[in-house]
Amino acid sequence: MKGTKSAVRYAKALLDLAIEKNMVDAVLGDMRYFYETYKDSRDLHNFLNNPVINASKKVDVLKEVFGQFETLTMSFVELIAKNGRENILPEIAASFEAQVKEFKGIVPVEIVSAVALDASTKSNILAKVEASVKGTLEVTETVDPSIIGGFIVKMGDRRIDASISSQINKLKQSLTH
Repeated sequence: MKGTKSAVRYAKALLDLAIEKNMVDAVLGDMRYFYETYKDSRDLHNFLNNPVINASKKVDVLKEVFGQFETLTMSFVELIAKNGRENILPEIAASFEAQVKEFKGIVPVEIVSAVALDASTKSNILAKVEASVKGTLEVTETVDPSIIGGFIVKMGDRRIDASISSQINKLKQSLTH
């Protein structure tokens, strides 16, 4: 992704300001709203990435569309747009949310299984995960029949793959090599 390092730095700066002003949750709400709006609106995507529209016009439109934002958030969005970096605002919003979770000690965990897990299986998996992680787990469950059976646990850049499809692929590779 282009501009990811910049997005992380901008998000960090916004988080530092939000912490200083004790507005982390309010700014997080604004950034989530912006990101969801961006994902749902092709027009907003095209607008932010249009080099023909000048920065002051973009600032005016963003103020009109997102006028309900906190003053801190809107000032930040204005600054980004005036610096010609409005095209990375969605990446900044996503990075900001990830940094807020890290700041609050929330660890996002995704469990992928072939069928919906029963409560005891889920609690057994989460107990093992909690033993290796500091913080509060934020669990999302996904059903993916293509893994055939078993489960996959994803936490950031860590992945525990106990799926049947993975085991079949490993067996296939060992037989062909």
